[in-house]
Amino acid sequence: MTDTTTDGPSVLLNTGTRMPLLGLGTYRLQGAEDTHRAVDAALTAGYRAFDTAAVYRNEADIGQALRVLLPKHGLSRGDVFITSKLSPKDQGCKARDGCVRSLQQLGLDYIDLYLIHWPGTQGLPVGDKQNPGNRSQSWEALEDFHAEGKFRAIGVSNYTTKHMKELLEGCRVTPAVLQVEFHPRLAQRELRVLCEESGVCFQAYSSLGTGVLLSDPIVQEVAGRCGRTPAQVLLRWAVQQHVPVLPKSCQPSRVEENGRLFDFELSDLDMVKLSALDCGEKFCWDPSLVV
Repeated sequence: MTDTTTDGPSVLLNTGTRMPLLGLGTYRLQGAEDTHRAVDAALTAGYRAFDTAAVYRNEADIGQALRVLLPKHGLSRGDVFITSKLSPKDQGCKARDGCVRSLQQLGLDYIDLYLIHWPGTQGLPVGDKQNPGNRSQSWEALEDFHAEGKFRAIGVSNYTTKHMKELLEGCRVTPAVLQVEFHPRLAQRELRVLCEESGVCFQAYSSLGTGVLLSDPIVQEVAGRCGRTPAQVLLRWAVQQHVPVLPKSCQPSRVEENGRLFDFELSDLDMVKLSALDCGEKFCWDPSLVV
């Protein structure tokens, strides 16, 4: 369920809180100066969500940028939605330490959404039978932090249908979000149905197909017809289906451009044309081999 509030379009999570449909992805955003510039541009453009992760190694810079910039923009901590993720190296018995580390790095009393980043464990083969137990142990740690109010919502990233069913069967707290690769060539229909049936918000990353889809002829055709950029068309395709997106860029002009998604609509025909590109193509990591 989506809605437009004073802070922009958002989706209602199963926790009862709202998450913005648009957030700044910060993968590969490195260095205090570039991070500050990107966060400043995002806040100026109306972004109110920021997505980081332990493996991005920028949690501390994100936290510092927000502490400096929120007052500048007349905002407080409660005006932004911050997501971070547990490192695969902390999967299992190290999960609690990983959770504490993210809070410390960000310099926050609480994180709005915390995800298990990957269904596998760093250092173990994808077929190692310890992976399911480690996932379960990690989830229990996230549930504890959720109960303590340190994580307002918890979820997972890169889980397949199999991983999701396993989690849903044994969890005390239903995940609020599943974050996966999603774009016209990877529509993830089975996962989306499972999320809808389970009350889990389906969130997209890599909406541009790591940039490959920007030159797709159909995407360019639709962009020309709309008078928009290919990136805006790809992001709009997702949010028009109520799927939150996390475009990433360190260039202020690109950050602003990617944020202009809510002042136009794609026609039904254009939505159909883009959706017809679905062929199951992945441009990022493939978690399907993780047991």
